[in-house]
Amino acid sequence: MKNKLIAFIALAFLSNQVSAQVKKATANTDLTRYVDQTIGTGFHGHVFVGANLPFGAVQLGPTQLSQGWDWCSGYHVSDSTIVGFQHTHLSGTGIGDLGDVSFMPTTGQVIVSKGTLKDPQNGYFSLFSHQDEVIRPGYYSVKLKRYGIKAELTATSRVGMHKYTFPQAADAHIIIDLAEGIADRATETYIKQVNDHTIEGYRYSRGWARDQRIYFTAVFSKAINNFAVYDSTALVKGTMLTGKKVKGALSFVTTKGEVVYAKVGISPVSTANALLNINSEIPGWDFNKVSAAATATWNKELHKITIKADSLSQLKKFYTAMYHTMIAPSTFNDVNGDYWGTDKQVHKAANFKNLTTFSLWDTYRSANPLYTIMEPERVSDMINTMLAIYQQQGRLPVWHLMANETNTMVGNSAVAVVADAYLKGFKGFDANLAYEAVKTTQMQNMRGLKFVKELGFIPADSTRENVAMGLEYSINDWCIAQMARKMGKQADYEYFSKRAKNYQNYFDKQTGFMRGRVSATQWRTPFNPFESRHEQDDFTEGNAWQYTWLVPHDVEGLIALQGGEKQFITKLDSLFIAQGDLGKEHSPDISGLIGQYAHGNEPSHHITYLYAYVGQPWKSADKVRFILNNFYTTKTDGVIGNEDVGQMSAWYVLSALGFYPVNPANGMYVFGSPTVNEATINLPAGKKFHVLVKNNSAANKYIASITLNGKPYTFNYLPHRELAAGGELVITMAGKPTSFGTSVASRPKSVY
Repeated sequence: MKNKLIAFIALAFLSNQVSAQVKKATANTDLTRYVDQTIGTGFHGHVFVGANLPFGAVQLGPTQLSQGWDWCSGYHVSDSTIVGFQHTHLSGTGIGDLGDVSFMPTTGQVIVSKGTLKDPQNGYFSLFSHQDEVIRPGYYSVKLKRYGIKAELTATSRVGMHKYTFPQAADAHIIIDLAEGIADRATETYIKQVNDHTIEGYRYSRGWARDQRIYFTAVFSKAINNFAVYDSTALVKGTMLTGKKVKGALSFVTTKGEVVYAKVGISPVSTANALLNINSEIPGWDFNKVSAAATATWNKELHKITIKADSLSQLKKFYTAMYHTMIAPSTFNDVNGDYWGTDKQVHKAANFKNLTTFSLWDTYRSANPLYTIMEPERVSDMINTMLAIYQQQGRLPVWHLMANETNTMVGNSAVAVVADAYLKGFKGFDANLAYEAVKTTQMQNMRGLKFVKELGFIPADSTRENVAMGLEYSINDWCIAQMARKMGKQADYEYFSKRAKNYQNYFDKQTGFMRGRVSATQWRTPFNPFESRHEQDDFTEGNAWQYTWLVPHDVEGLIALQGGEKQFITKLDSLFIAQGDLGKEHSPDISGLIGQYAHGNEPSHHITYLYAYVGQPWKSADKVRFILNNFYTTKTDGVIGNEDVGQMSAWYVLSALGFYPVNPANGMYVFGSPTVNEATINLPAGKKFHVLVKNNSAANKYIASITLNGKPYTFNYLPHRELAAGGELVITMAGKPTSFGTSVASRPKSVY
């Protein structure tokens, strides 16, 4: 009995200690301690690991020897090799690219080939242990086992800073490998020694971005003893070389513990601009100062939303998710405003910050709406970049990467992003040009739009992914209609409103699913609502069960199409319990399954909130809480699918706060089930929007009542204008479903 009493006292003491840590942590100013970059490095998260700044041009981190789908970012937790520290990386994509300008410190014989696992001695790669990594926002370090070198990395927006602590060596080196990249092919590379401290060069490559160009200048703290250039593995005379696989080897003599620093500026325009970026952003050699500044910058961004939660785990999930939403869109201009355009021209001194890495098919759903809350000062730069792309290529971006249109994924999702910014009243861009851009983009004859205009649907035998494409176009058309209405363009409003109803043409009332149709009278057969054939059938990374709900712009119309609320609820309930074989050729992106609901892929992201439209918000609460608690964890496999450049994490941030933008452009956030106990959204001009969640717990997941600015609030949605104005939202939770949000008058709707 005595031992049990001692154990009980010890357990109570430990519990109090943990609780105190959580309370202290929520009040502490250093929010970067809750960011764990290893979350999402396992399974299929594909996240970036390394040093960067919010929305920066540089993503400086390790790239590993392994290649393949799970190494799209260059890093996976299952790997223990490093081939170099590269200055650009993607995060969470399903296709690999970048990995530009690779630096690798070595000792011993000069080796300029990365090597293979079967023949490690003929390569320069090194093994490492994850236990030797230190990773925090703006800083990365690791020990290279093969060489006994400690590598430390930090960054500003356009400059990566390296700190290499060498052992005593008469033959210490830094290998610059311009052939190396992630899932791409170098087409032309150049390197030159400028003086005894400076190297410059460029890398042109072809990959996902078909014509990518990046320039660099590297300045070293230690004089270069010898600089050798290689054409692939062949040593070439001189200190300058142009070719397809150019590499450079810098050699030094180092004493034990000697530190060699490198400042590497990158530019989309020139080596001169890369040097200008260095001189502007890191004029000195104080690595710790640069690292501390990076931490401070991340802290400033993370403090845009401060929360109180029940556990350190919740804090880590929330702030890691916030961090992941701020890796891209990434800066794609120099400190003087110069950038390389989609028209393959240098644009001088632009009056906006040009950006790249627009994963719009993913991010338009909630990441871009989150930016209008969390990053309002950046929204105009995003829109101005898209409008510049429109002027240069004749249409808004689809999936834009390093001045290249990849045309990846279906629809014209930039339309929703531009419309959302305009409809929310954002300034700083030309509204008339914005309308011209969205309309012109949707009136072209590319990518199935000719059939949309002529037939109202895209025939299944004309192009693959036709149903997904057509449903996305209906969303785009609805967004244009709302812009036209606000601008007084009545004829356009009526035209695009009609086109926004085209989703109805894909719905087969007999089967109750969206499906491909060959003609006005004939459906594609055979039909199996469970089957998915990646890039071969009528859907994009999904099946008919998932795509039947992709009508976020007209939920009322979808309810009517399915026969009314009763039938809609029955079908929606079935989605979360239906079991069937996806088939051998299904997309690996279909993950995070609850029945046929797939949280690991974006077309499903709004579905859990649809119950609110039919007066059953408690079902939304059940599903949202389950996903927040089970599909997002603090483990390396803690992201249930591809991070998708911030979209998966944006869903978490918004849903943890208690609301979500089902419709990506109507400025309304539908309530779900908050997991935070308190949150303060710090808005421009000193405004704050405070969310207080009372009686919150694992059991109390249902909203009982809400007050807004001290007054009872009965609507099951929150307008963006209320949030942007600042104020206080108090949500009281209960352990059983309540009547809140069930009345017809309180339900969310598509048009306000």
